[in-house]
Amino acid sequence: MEHRDAALRMTGSPPEVVPERESRDAYVRRLEDMIYVCPWETRLRSWLAFERFRNEHAAGVAAAFVPPPLSERVMSDFEQWKRAGRSLQPHILTSTWHVPLDWFVPFARTERSLMLGTPETGYRKADDTSGEHAPEEHGPEEHGGNGPATAAPVRTLLYVTSMGEARRRVSAALPVVRENLGDGTGDVYLLSAGRLETLARWLGGFDPRALVELDYGGLVHLLDDRTLRADESVAEMAVALTGMERGEAELTVAMYKRLLARWRPVRALETAN
Repeated sequence: MEHRDAALRMTGSPPEVVPERESRDAYVRRLEDMIYVCPWETRLRSWLAFERFRNEHAAGVAAAFVPPPLSERVMSDFEQWKRAGRSLQPHILTSTWHVPLDWFVPFARTERSLMLGTPETGYRKADDTSGEHAPEEHGPEEHGGNGPATAAPVRTLLYVTSMGEARRRVSAALPVVRENLGDGTGDVYLLSAGRLETLARWLGGFDPRALVELDYGGLVHLLDDRTLRADESVAEMAVALTGMERGEAELTVAMYKRLLARWRPVRALETAN
């Protein structure tokens, strides 16, 4: 639904870069006597995404997608919104065309849930090692709570863990990554302490009883069933970090190369014709 609505807004003439009003939609999960809510915050996330887009592309390229007068008006509205003292921390982080390597750190292999299917065939549970699935887009997300969730009945690959576990794993990985890979933010393909610190700050902004979810979102439609079944990025990241901590360079390099070999071709699709 989010993707459809965004596509309709952006293909209009002129495009609607940011919704006029903030979305009242949310992902909702019930667990026993608790209800957990993750707001979409589509307007805030659209502003943040457009700000990123303008910073990452030349003015001429950006103008081909959004007319400069409209672009300036959108950013002026965002600056006014910021001056009002509103929070700039969304409940959902999104990455296009790939999953950043640092996003694998908060999760464990046993928290993986893969469901495969098509609109024609319905769905089948291909792999569910945790008993947990959740509806989401792509990128880590704070929901709240702990326990089973509900996935879209078509095609999803996701991980879900408690906020406590996510914070603990990131905290444990930080000194190891800093010592072995450095502090910078670096290339989007690479892991660094700078990127992990940014993730840790985001996780730290939510209720400690929350859940954190990593959802492959639309990426599952770029990858076939065999590729999705073979995707063990979270497990490979865990092994790479263990190798770094123990000084096992060959193991670390082998796992890191596997991660890069999997994600560089997916990321390259952004510039495919």
